[in-house]
Amino acid sequence: MEKPVIYLDHAATTYVKPEVFEAMKPYFIEQYGNASSLYDVGRASRKAVEEARAAIARCIGAAEPGEIYFTGSGTEADNWAIKGAVYAARKKGGKHIITSAIEHPAVMETCKFLKKEGFDVTFLPVDSEGFVNPEDVEKAIRPDTVIVSIMYANNEIGTIQPIKAIGEITRKHGVLFHCDAVQAAGTIPIDVRDLGMDLLSISSHKFYGPKGVGALYIRKGVRLENLIHGGHQERGKRAGTENVAGIVGMAKALELAIANMEQYTDKISKLRDKARDLILSRIPYVRLNGPVENRLPGNLNLSFQFIEGESLLLLLDMKGIKASSGSACSSGSLDPSHVLMAIGLTHEIAHGSLRLSFGEHNTEADVDYLVDALEEIVARLRSMSPLYEDFVKANKQT
Repeated sequence: MEKPVIYLDHAATTYVKPEVFEAMKPYFIEQYGNASSLYDVGRASRKAVEEARAAIARCIGAAEPGEIYFTGSGTEADNWAIKGAVYAARKKGGKHIITSAIEHPAVMETCKFLKKEGFDVTFLPVDSEGFVNPEDVEKAIRPDTVIVSIMYANNEIGTIQPIKAIGEITRKHGVLFHCDAVQAAGTIPIDVRDLGMDLLSISSHKFYGPKGVGALYIRKGVRLENLIHGGHQERGKRAGTENVAGIVGMAKALELAIANMEQYTDKISKLRDKARDLILSRIPYVRLNGPVENRLPGNLNLSFQFIEGESLLLLLDMKGIKASSGSACSSGSLDPSHVLMAIGLTHEIAHGSLRLSFGEHNTEADVDYLVDALEEIVARLRSMSPLYEDFVKANKQT
């Protein structure tokens, strides 16, 4: 019997929906003009870019299309938001950044880089479920604080942060608020004005759009230094010939995601909950990482004691199951997840983590196959672990 292929890593990336691909095709083959050109093919590309800009503005509740700037990725948008803000403010004495201990590497590494350049960075702790306390944000604000950067939802453990409360605090203190919404966009409703956001990053390939295109919302009146210098594209703010097809695809994908959000999130939440309950009931010594409530609908993160995560992933792959041990951007690292360490896990337990992220094509049959496979694989790996053998013997004696 041929093994199935079950993709459970939608937090890493998604496929491009057929409707999105069809919307993109003309800008590869027919309307391929440079959007900065004056002739008709170029004007058609410019029109498509501006229509996409307006669509994305509507999708996130921006006041006007001009607040949307296209980038090459969510990582670029994060870098631009934070570096651009502090570089613009340093002449006036701004030198302090506030973020959390569980941000995506696009934010964490940017902040570490800026710290080496002489800026001060406060990395706020989180609780055992990964939540940032808004009171900690307020206590950390100083007269020279430029920006607070807190992600909307965590890419590893799915925790949805109290973004609105944080936005109210930053607004009260006159501090910029940046939100990495790469995991949230298309899955959680976003209204940047209601949530008090000044800057927001999204990435197309997380919501069934193409890779290689993202966007940064910059509230009107917020001044950022440019990250990329060169031509006059994006109203002189982001140089580089526009990825017209990618931009069109991102807008189409986000519109589709928002139109189908309730149905989609209901489906993947039920699949996640079924998988969680079956795994926890059938496999002993498993820990749920992250909260039960206020969690991304498709996210499930578990730690299996006495298991090495890489072996677990390889054996799952041999059964056709595609999963992850954490962030896609750090999957090549041998270090334990900084997110799992921040919520209090030991190195040993953090190394046995598994992230499952469900998508629109997953089924209950996928969940049943997954749980059967996990039960078999975990038992097999534990049978080879002297630590597990010692643990079982010690527990029998007590």
